[in-house]
Amino acid sequence: MAGPLVDRLSQLSEDDTKLSVEFLKLLADETRLRIVYMLKQAGELNVQTMCRALRLTQPAVSHHLALLRMAGLVSLRRQGKHNFYSLVSHRFHDQVKRLWQILPDGVADACSGGTR
Repeated sequence: MAGPLVDRLSQLSEDDTKLSVEFLKLLADETRLRIVYMLKQAGELNVQTMCRALRLTQPAVSHHLALLRMAGLVSLRRQGKHNFYSLVSHRFHDQVKRLWQILPDGVADACSGGTR
């Protein structure tokens, strides 16, 4: 049984591996994960609102938002002196889908309760 699994794992492309690792690294940070959660719930938030909710300084929140923005996971809308951020849902879903597709069948089935 280990043979086919090893064969499948060796077929994982370098690009898929790099993209998946970068995505997981972004979400492995508690602050960035909380930002993603807040944006998913609210739709759009300005930086000051996120600073209050996270109890962090504006430079700290802006740093995390810049990393998420560079990865294409959040978008920025400027209105006057305020910056509003929202989740780029299709990009986020694409990354999760990529992760799901590279999971070995047994792992994916266990995570989904046997359905895909």
